[in-house]
Amino acid sequence: MGIEHQRIHIETSSAIIRQMPLAHLQQLNTWHVCPHYGEAPDNQLLNVEGGQIQLGKDKSHQTYGWDNEYGKKVADVDTFSASKFLVSNGEFLGFIEEAGYQQKKFWTDEGWNWVQYKKPEHPLFWVKKDGHYALRTLLAEQEMPWNWPVEVNYLEAKAFCNWLSEKKGKTIRLPTEEQWQYLHERHDIPDQPDWEQAPGNINLEHWASACPVDHFAFGEFHDLIGNAWQWTETPISGFDGFEVHPLYDDFSTPTFDTQHNLIKGGCWISTGNEATKHARYAFRRHFYQHAGFRYVESEQPMEKPTAMYETDTAVSQYCHFHYGPTYFNVEDLSAHCVRLCMEKLQDKPTARALDLGCAVGRASFELAQHFDAVTGIDFSARFIRIAHQMQQKGNIHYELIEEGEIVSFHEQKLSSMGLDKNQQNIEFIQGDATNLKPQFTDYDLVLAINLIDRLRTPAVFLENIRHRINVGGVLAIASPYTWLEEFTPKENWLGGIRKDGEPYSTLEGLKDHLGAHFKLINKPTDVPFVIRDTRRKFQHSFSQLTIWQRIS
Repeated sequence: MGIEHQRIHIETSSAIIRQMPLAHLQQLNTWHVCPHYGEAPDNQLLNVEGGQIQLGKDKSHQTYGWDNEYGKKVADVDTFSASKFLVSNGEFLGFIEEAGYQQKKFWTDEGWNWVQYKKPEHPLFWVKKDGHYALRTLLAEQEMPWNWPVEVNYLEAKAFCNWLSEKKGKTIRLPTEEQWQYLHERHDIPDQPDWEQAPGNINLEHWASACPVDHFAFGEFHDLIGNAWQWTETPISGFDGFEVHPLYDDFSTPTFDTQHNLIKGGCWISTGNEATKHARYAFRRHFYQHAGFRYVESEQPMEKPTAMYETDTAVSQYCHFHYGPTYFNVEDLSAHCVRLCMEKLQDKPTARALDLGCAVGRASFELAQHFDAVTGIDFSARFIRIAHQMQQKGNIHYELIEEGEIVSFHEQKLSSMGLDKNQQNIEFIQGDATNLKPQFTDYDLVLAINLIDRLRTPAVFLENIRHRINVGGVLAIASPYTWLEEFTPKENWLGGIRKDGEPYSTLEGLKDHLGAHFKLINKPTDVPFVIRDTRRKFQHSFSQLTIWQRIS
């Protein structure tokens, strides 16, 4: 890990050195710039037949890898076309000459904001003197090598693709990670450290600079690895099964924010892990490395990026409360409540269940193991988003506060809880428990966990909920009865007050409000639960579970 980390610093430092004034640098005879340069070759799109690709490095692999390389992702790649060469300085010149930097239509919003701020007229490493362009290499300036790869940030590469799309009337963009990897796999390229000599301009085996884009061939294509890193359309994220490395827990996870795009293939100074096919490095889209790009023509839709780790503290806490490990031998609250409900429903219909105040969804998944159809409703769109994600992907990721600014990263899977069956029978919807739409009716069970004392008008809820439940069906309410005026005006509290000078509990309030149409069919049960705040602070509470059968 230490050696590979130092290799990263060597490369990123070289990109910084390349931006320093030459007066502060000294040429080294041992670092030779490529002597070959000339006019740029004509680029063209070559067909690539589609197929399936598996991404992810096996843990038994012989070489070191960073945590983001491990896990697994299987993807179908549609047939596409890819440029024969990396985009050369000469090819990029057309974008400049047609005022690409001055036309907003070619830029993403992020890209145009960068243009307005930086006001670039050409790539960073180009030097314009007396109307002519030169190129800044690591330690010198030289006549522009038009046939070397242009080195730009993602925003410039994307703008060029948009310009070329308009010019050619085709859908031109950068490759996705899957397309890049698929193209690599099809050419059976030797991987580091298995080659006797680097098959491309990589690993410092050739020059201390880029070289012509048509120098290293891999079949019909050139520079499939080496010469310059290649920007992709893919923001970095973890594969299924990703695990944070315990000795370097913030190597990858801070970049799983949809703001860092992957670069692939390595460049002339990439060594060690950086030069392997599994390498996954990502940078902010306005950053510069020794990075260029290849373009593709493809109609295949790209995955919409989402931040891998939930960072909202309240949402993350609920993720852990619902799906995380148990503490102090206390069973998960949702699982416990559903289990107690099902004991009372053994001889009753189990067609439809409604989970009100479902939060991030654990009770809905538990109910789906017993009911033909489950509806999960919560007022918070943030919570429903997590429930949807767990339903669609089978896993969620979130960060938790350990202490102060220190956080830890977590993944939870439905399969690990035995809840990966019947999730297609659940419908998660954002809604108000006191103002439900008419279609939410005919339920055999309505479950409301830790909801009643967070409603503004709980009596209205109790009055109306019977119309959603079949006669003979069941209403289950679990609550710690922590009435707070920030949620419920005191005049609306069901209990926890004095009535006619005497203590009046919420259980008494429930009996008074529900007694006309429901009968209590269980002994009120205090169900314990634990919420983790930090590594050393937990909330240990009890919700009283009452189960009511509708009689009229």
